[in-house]
Amino acid sequence: MKGGFLLSQYLSSIFPLSQGLRGDKLCFLDKVRTSVTYLSISDPQWYPARQSIRLDPKGKSLKDEDVLQHLPVGTTATFYFRDLGAQISWVTVFLTEYTGPLVLYLMFYFRVSFIYAPKYDFTTSKHWVVHLACMCHSFHFMKRLLETLFVHRFSHGTMPLRNIFKNCTYYWGFAAWMAYYVNHPLYTPPIYGEQQIRLALIIFLFCQIGNFSIHIALRNLRPPGSKTRKIPYPTKNPFTWIFLLVSCPNYTYELGAWFGFTLMTQCLPVAFFTLVGFIQMTVWAKGKHRSYLKEFRDYPPLRSPILPFIL
Repeated sequence: MKGGFLLSQYLSSIFPLSQGLRGDKLCFLDKVRTSVTYLSISDPQWYPARQSIRLDPKGKSLKDEDVLQHLPVGTTATFYFRDLGAQISWVTVFLTEYTGPLVLYLMFYFRVSFIYAPKYDFTTSKHWVVHLACMCHSFHFMKRLLETLFVHRFSHGTMPLRNIFKNCTYYWGFAAWMAYYVNHPLYTPPIYGEQQIRLALIIFLFCQIGNFSIHIALRNLRPPGSKTRKIPYPTKNPFTWIFLLVSCPNYTYELGAWFGFTLMTQCLPVAFFTLVGFIQMTVWAKGKHRSYLKEFRDYPPLRSPILPFIL
């Protein structure tokens, strides 16, 4: 192909993009300009976020900013196409995921009709820990909503639309399950009383502040509109000093917050939610840790994925 043509023009002329939907070979390009970017391959009938162009059928998708000069190809290249399906923005996903638990928990807290026995409709609990738990739970998800709108910067703009149903089932389902028991008329407070509740509140608030501090630190690593990746290091904020030992302290603080909430409510569904969340966050943290090690040769060797010296 001569250097004056975009890859997309060449593709559409020799091989319709829709024929590559199954991940089959899309086309073979010869004598291509090395400065051509991945986005040049995109076909206008599919929006870019829905397309996955790869050099190998089972390999990773090319990034928007990738150029042939930086890829393991010479003047010839074979590309494979895969339709990722309908996409939805991460902001929309997070707002949907976090609004549900906030609203559902409040419905159980206010004991709206049809949830418990009619005689308890719109009544309030006699245990002050129930009111405290509602404030903590609401604070947590309001914080998440505000962080989604004003703090987070996403390296990937979209995710498959089908995933939102799975994610909402997880967050909304657990929120309803926890709220049902914590706000139940027969709920009993923690066995060690006020001492246990106060300790749990301290842990919860400490970890919430820490989680927010890590999110701010990560945000400051990436300028607006950039996909730059850097090694996160501790800042002057003491809550970020955990970066000395952990690759993903946002998950560490998140786990600590839910441990505090579990201690505060002493409720089995809350403990189960904390356990499941810990397992999932460990998977994410290990993946991020491996990515750091692969990308940065000078990555600090003492760091663990989520728990210092343990995991």
